[in-house]
Amino acid sequence: MRLSSQLAGRAGDLVAGGGRRILGIAGAPGAGKSTLARELVDALAGDAVLVPMDGFHLAQAELERLGRTHRKGAPDTFDVEGYLALLARLRSPAPGVTVYAPSFDRDLEEPVAGSIAVPPDVPLVVTEGNYLLHDDGPWARVRPLLDEVWYLELDRDVRVRRLVERHVAHGKERAAAERWVARSDEANARLVAPGRHRADRVVRPSAP
Repeated sequence: MRLSSQLAGRAGDLVAGGGRRILGIAGAPGAGKSTLARELVDALAGDAVLVPMDGFHLAQAELERLGRTHRKGAPDTFDVEGYLALLARLRSPAPGVTVYAPSFDRDLEEPVAGSIAVPPDVPLVVTEGNYLLHDDGPWARVRPLLDEVWYLELDRDVRVRRLVERHVAHGKERAAAERWVARSDEANARLVAPGRHRADRVVRPSAP
């Protein structure tokens, strides 16, 4: 998506506000959260770091142990308590202490620990993920840790097409990708949708 001057300006306001701020970007699978987050961080040129929620996916071996591999991406396939603990540390940076956050490798389909450095003097952390506005169980404790949350809303047909292409690009046969999107990704999208009204801003990105 193309970053609008209005969104870039608002992110700049958060940077200029002083101290450490955390901006969340929420939305259904395929809405463009990671793209917008990367564009914001790039535009802020060193004043922001991206820390995705997806770094807290449970490892494949643990999903297999729990019998949840067929639902990977659902709320109970993440280490939400670990994510909450990280957000709490990021809100109150200790002088001289760099916090290391996990990322998610889409080629491996696994989280990668300690791969994102967040220095204490970076004024803005951008975090993105499906469940930042989810209010069930421990997920309800995420929103109070964020200074502002934007909700991305994209046409369903465009989202589904993007999701299928993403899964194909990472190794799934097209028919299997279509089944996964219909069964899993869209089930998660229905869980995400009720959080829309809790966002500070609804963003409707243009898409081909």
